[in-house]
Amino acid sequence: MTVRFNDTVEPHHLRVDVDRWDDVYVVGDVHGCLAALRSLLSELDPGDDDLVAFVGDLIRKGPDNHGVAELVRESPNMVSVRGNNEEKVLRGEKTVPDLTDEDVAWIRSLPVAISWDGALVVHGGVDPRKPLSAHSIDDLQNTRSLAPDGSYDRPFWFERYTGPERVFFGHTVMARPAVHEHALGLDTGCVYGGQLTAYDWYGDEFVAVDAGRTVQDRKESKIVTPRTATVR
Repeated sequence: MTVRFNDTVEPHHLRVDVDRWDDVYVVGDVHGCLAALRSLLSELDPGDDDLVAFVGDLIRKGPDNHGVAELVRESPNMVSVRGNNEEKVLRGEKTVPDLTDEDVAWIRSLPVAISWDGALVVHGGVDPRKPLSAHSIDDLQNTRSLAPDGSYDRPFWFERYTGPERVFFGHTVMARPAVHEHALGLDTGCVYGGQLTAYDWYGDEFVAVDAGRTVQDRKESKIVTPRTATVR
């Protein structure tokens, strides 16, 4: 089934021919943690014929935002969606001093959705109460809770979403990956002293590395413990 959005989002949607790639990895929020990203890539050891897709928030909060942007930008087998933190930079709401003009121009060119047969990569998520054609860029970057009274009140969108595509997302920091039949959350808090996590699409397994240090503190109330079994 081909994923389709409305005319506002569709120009920012990248469709991938997954058959071109020997393997496909989807990586959680990096947040400028270049050392952790290099460590994860060393574990994955992707070749030129393997695709590495990121769920966004490559930048902000971490120590080497330029290094992360440059690494992904200059790698022909790496793609990323634009997360809410990238959007904040583009809108002038946040500044990241170590980003270059070239970094910012590249960030502006990033899609907000990447898809291939059976899969959709976005930063925040999708709202199961409405069709994809009704989603805005803001929806795809920021969706988290379906409750009206707070962004960390249950139910979360991924607890109610029933497909058909399996959505890979970040944005919501997890104590471990959130694993649902049709949704998989990969932000395991790298910049907060957690892990940087990747999912092997063909191998159906996770690869994670420890961040090694805490760059920023985060309240326990803003780290979600999924109501699903831990990964194998």
